[in-house]
Amino acid sequence: MGRISLGNGTWFDDRKGTSWDESTTWNGNNHVSDATGSQWEHETLYRTAKGTWVLHSWSQWQGSLPSYEVINETTATEWLIANGHGDDVPAPVLAAAEV
Repeated sequence: MGRISLGNGTWFDDRKGTSWDESTTWNGNNHVSDATGSQWEHETLYRTAKGTWVLHSWSQWQGSLPSYEVINETTATEWLIANGHGDDVPAPVLAAAEV
């Protein structure tokens, strides 16, 4: 995609930095997002090249618009763990949690 606006004149490049897709659970009929609890609503987490955490929410519902929200490191850490990416939690966060 490239440059994505976060509003207020700020943006990030989704081709730089790192991204993680939500995990899903098969309920016997559909893959349900572990992040949203829905088969139609989804999330992707980005860490920009400058270290900002951005949560991308999008839906398969017709007429819905995707959103991008800057989130804090604690929320990003919780998201990573809940979606099976616990090994990707930044080391300083893990060290603080162990104290």
